Amino acid sequence: MSETAWFGVLDEATTLGVRAVQLIGGEPTLSPAFEPVLRYAVGVGLKVEVYTNLFHVKERWWELFGLDGVSLATSYYSERPEEHDGMTTRTGSHARTTANIRKARARGIRLRAGMVELPTGEPTEGRNKLALLGVTDVRSDRLRAIGRTAPSSRNASELCGACGKGKAAISPTGDVWPCVMARWMAAGNVLEQPLRRILRGARWRELVNGIPIPMGKRCDPELCDPVRGDGNDCDPASTPACDPKFCDPDTE
Repeated sequence: MSETAWFGVLDEATTLGVRAVQLIGGEPTLSPAFEPVLRYAVGVGLKVEVYTNLFHVKERWWELFGLDGVSLATSYYSERPEEHDGMTTRTGSHARTTANIRKARARGIRLRAGMVELPTGEPTEGRNKLALLGVTDVRSDRLRAIGRTAPSSRNASELCGACGKGKAAISPTGDVWPCVMARWMAAGNVLEQPLRRILRGARWRELVNGIPIPMGKRCDPELCDPVRGDGNDCDPASTPACDPKFCDPDTE
C-alpha cells in the first residue's frame, strides 16, 4: 500500500477507538513506508510498538524509537548464538540483536522480548541473559507449526485462539486478517472497502468464530498475574495476563 493509503487506515482506526498499533512483518523496517507511517501514527496520537529483529538499525531510527508512545519488541530465540542464528538463518544475528538491545536500553527505549520454547527446554537461560541486558518484559510461546515455521500450513488449531478479538492485522497489500500468523484468512481489503465495514462484516465474524480456542492450557501460578504474566496467547500478540485493556490491533 502507498503511504497515503496507510495514513487513511490509521485515521479510520482512530475513529474506531484504536489506541495502539504494532508494526510487524516479516521485518517492518524494510518497508519504504516504515518511517512515514511510524511518524504519522504517533502524530495522530497512537501508541506504536515496532516488532523488529534488531538486526540492522539505521542511526536515524534511534530518534524514532525514542519518540513518546513508541516501544520496541524483538524475538530472542536463545542465549546461545548458534541456536539463535539457526532460527533466524542469519549468521551473526545473535550478536547484532544483542548489541542493539544494549543500545536501546542505554537510550531508555522501552523494549520487550518474545522467546520460543525450543526442544532444548524452557528458555530460562535466555530470560536470565535478557535480564542482564536490562530487559525484564519477556514472554514465551511454543513453536507453532504455521507462519515461517510451516509457510504452507493453514491449520487454525495452531493459532492461540485470541485472534481477531479486539485486534486485526493489515497486510502490505491491504488484506485484513484476524492475526498476522493467519494470512490465509482474509476478510476483505482496505483498498476496496472501509476497515469499519470489514470488521463488522459476516466474513470477519465467520473467520473469528471458526478459530478454535485451545482447552486445558497450562497455568503457571508464578507467572499468571497482570505485572509479570503472559495471557497465554501467541507472540507477537502477547497479551499480559488478566489485562482487560488489551484491545489493540496488530498492524503490519
